[in-house]
Amino acid sequence: MNTVRRLFNKCLLKPSDFKPSQPDLEVIGAFNPGAIAFGDQVLLLIRIAEQAAERRLGKTALPRWDTKVRRVVFDWEGNDELKPVDIRVVQRKRDGLVRLTFTSHLRVVRSQDGRNIESLDGARFEPEAEYEEFGVEDPRITRIGDIFYITYVAVSRHGAATALASTRDFRSFTRHGIIFCAENKDCVLFPEKIGGHYFAFHRPNGATPFTRPEMWLASSPDLVHWGGHEYFLGGTKMWDVGRVGAGTPPLRTSQGWLEIYHGNSRREADAGIGIYSSGALLLDLDRPQKILHAAGQMFVPETEYEREGFVPNVVFPTGIIQQGDNVLVYYGAADTYCAVVEFSLSEILASLKEA
Repeated sequence: MNTVRRLFNKCLLKPSDFKPSQPDLEVIGAFNPGAIAFGDQVLLLIRIAEQAAERRLGKTALPRWDTKVRRVVFDWEGNDELKPVDIRVVQRKRDGLVRLTFTSHLRVVRSQDGRNIESLDGARFEPEAEYEEFGVEDPRITRIGDIFYITYVAVSRHGAATALASTRDFRSFTRHGIIFCAENKDCVLFPEKIGGHYFAFHRPNGATPFTRPEMWLASSPDLVHWGGHEYFLGGTKMWDVGRVGAGTPPLRTSQGWLEIYHGNSRREADAGIGIYSSGALLLDLDRPQKILHAAGQMFVPETEYEREGFVPNVVFPTGIIQQGDNVLVYYGAADTYCAVVEFSLSEILASLKEA
């Protein structure tokens, strides 16, 4: 383990900071923020997780977005008809299919300095299409030219897929649809074309376990139509054997593309969900599939809000902003809180070379 010194660290937002989107919901998480410099501000797009406020004896509420009435409704299932998968997921015994016990949407919040939140009154990005009926999750934001592109997870009865939206002002959004079909998560866009093409990391999550989870790289002429898929990275150590996927959008440095990614420690025989921590990669500026240096577990759960919450022992990086010689990394903590940590960019790059 080669952790990098934390220069500043703060829990920015907690569930109680937000009002529910409906009277019959309660907020249980405010986490996994997309982050971007927007004018003289830092803008965050926060994932808000909600569950049913009502409790019924012997039953579990399974929320979904109803496209006809444009609100969250509930399917109440008897507990004897459900099998718990983990704290987030249940499986129906009658057909073997799973459902989430919560639903998610996204909200815009603003910060002047990136270290304190000034406004929670920004726009909402709520489920809309059939492919989003179980929620929209885990946004990443990349600016390309004067447009801000948002990759996010669209969850539905068809599975978890990667979708794309864009905005110029974070008040209104244009949806571009599914860009990586289910099962796929953790897609991040490079902020510029490389060799005439756009590039993205994504994480296929196939149901047939031929392999451990992997990160893949893809290219596109227009950000909507993707091809050139190739394997990029798989988990090889104890800390990333359970899952591995992109974290923050890649950051251009003088030495290469910096990618801070996530890994999960859960093995097949383990109980619980495992520990989520983060590593770092340095990639060739002209050939992003070429890894120049790699360092594992530079960022691990340490604070109380990272170790205790809806899903304990989670740091999940989703946004990065450079401020001078340092970077602010925004992340979800314990699938409950939104937090920020400041690192020295030179220390990260030095740790990569040492590794």
